[in-house]
Amino acid sequence: MSLKAQPLRLSTSQTDFDTLFQQRLHWSTETDGAIEQRVADILADVRLRGDAAVLDYTARFDGLVVGSAAGLELTQADFKAAFDGLPDAQRKALQAATQRVRSYHEAQKKACGESWSYRDEDGTLLGQKVTPLDRVGIYVPGGKAAYPSSLIMNAVPAHVAGVQDIVMVVPTPVRGSVATGGTGVSTAARGERNDLVLAAAHVAGVTRAFTIGGAQAVAALAYGTATVPRVDKITGPGNAYVASAKKHVFGTVGIDMIAGPSEILVLADGSAPAAWVAMDLFSQAEHDELAQSILLCPDASYIDAVQREMDRLLPSMPRAAIIAKSLNDRGALIHTRSMEEACEISNRIAPEHLEVSSQDPHRWEPLLRHAGAIFLGAFTSESLGDYCAGPNHVLPTSGTARFSSPLGVYDFQKRSSLIEVSQAGAQGLGLIAAEMAYGEGLQAHARAAELRLDVVPPMRGST
Repeated sequence: MSLKAQPLRLSTSQTDFDTLFQQRLHWSTETDGAIEQRVADILADVRLRGDAAVLDYTARFDGLVVGSAAGLELTQADFKAAFDGLPDAQRKALQAATQRVRSYHEAQKKACGESWSYRDEDGTLLGQKVTPLDRVGIYVPGGKAAYPSSLIMNAVPAHVAGVQDIVMVVPTPVRGSVATGGTGVSTAARGERNDLVLAAAHVAGVTRAFTIGGAQAVAALAYGTATVPRVDKITGPGNAYVASAKKHVFGTVGIDMIAGPSEILVLADGSAPAAWVAMDLFSQAEHDELAQSILLCPDASYIDAVQREMDRLLPSMPRAAIIAKSLNDRGALIHTRSMEEACEISNRIAPEHLEVSSQDPHRWEPLLRHAGAIFLGAFTSESLGDYCAGPNHVLPTSGTARFSSPLGVYDFQKRSSLIEVSQAGAQGLGLIAAEMAYGEGLQAHARAAELRLDVVPPMRGST
C-alpha cells in the first residue's frame, strides 16, 4: 500500500476548531522517567570518575574503544585534512555559508553586543561592559545524521563574540542499533568521522574537539575531566538524553535552550506555486516523526492544490515514511477567514520557522509578533535559513518564541554593569539610598551611603 501524507484539515469557521487545533498543537515536554534516571546516573558517574567513565560510556554506547581519553581528541590537523579532502564544490559551499553566517553575526554584535557608558549631569558614569565567555562547549549530533550546518551556527557566533576556546563534542557511533543511553541508533560505521563536520570545524574556528556524545559528553563539558576541559556554557541540539543532561547541568554551566521537535508554519495567500509550499512543509516533516508542519491560508482551493502536490511529490522523497508519519500525526492544513486571522493564529502558535508566502509579505510582517525566524516572500524557503542565509538556525520551539530568541552573539557574552559615582552624585543618591534602606530595615546600607555625604575625599598619599 502506498504512503499517504494527509494532514488534518481544519477550518476556523468550525465550532470545534479551537479544541481540535489545540489537540493538534499539543506536544508533551515531559521527559521519560527512565531517561531522566539514566542521565542522572551518567552525570554522577562522569563527575566522580572523569575520563574513565567517559571511556566506558563511549565504548558501550558508541562502540568506540580507545586506550586513553587522549585518543578521543581530534586535532586541528584532522580538521584541515578533512577540509582539504572534500570535493571543491563542498569546500566552497562550506566557506560561503560560514562567511554569510559570520557577516550576519558581526552586524548583530555591532547592534547589541558592544560596551557602552555615559555620564549624567553630576559626573556619575553609568554603563555596561560586555565581555565574551572564556570557554564554550558545542554539541554536534552524530547519531542518525551529521550536521555541519549545526556546527557553523553554534561556533560562528561564539567566535564573533570573542570566545577564545570553543570545544566541540561529536559522537562517532557504531553501525546499527546500540544500547540506548548515549547516542541511540546510527548508520555510521564504528568510529567513523564525518569529514563535512570536521571541515566545518576548520572553517568555523573550533579550538578543540572530542569524539564523545550523549549525556556523558554533556557531563564532561559541564564538570571537566583530566582530558576534557570544563566549559562555561553548552549549546547545540541532541537527542532526549542530551536534552535531559543539559537540563540537569544548568546552573553549573549555562545552556542555550531545551529544543523540542522542529516546526514550520506557512502563511500563504495562494500566490506561490502550490508545489513550493508542499515541499516547504515536507522540509520540516522529514526531520523526524514528531516534527510539525502547518499551513494557514484563506483560499480553500489553494489548500486543495497543496494537498494534491503533496500526493504527487511524496513518492519521490527518500524519507517519505518519516514525512508521512509527521504530517499525518502532527500536520495541519487550516482554512482561515482572512490573512489577518492567519496572522493572529500564528501568534498563538509562536512557531520556530514562519514563512510568509505572499505577494506582499511586508503587509503582514507588522502583525507577526512571535516567531523564531520569519521568512518573507515566496522565494525565501526555510531551507535557505537552515544553511546559508545568514541568521542563526538555532531557534526556540514549542511556543517558546513568545519569550525566547534565536541563538546569537549575545548568548556567548555576559554583561557587567559599570557604576562610577562622582562626589556630587553621592550627595543626591546617598539621600535616596539611605531613605530606602531605612525603610527596608537595613541600617548598614543606609549608613554606608550617609558616610559619603558632605565629606572631603582624602588626598592621594595621605594617611
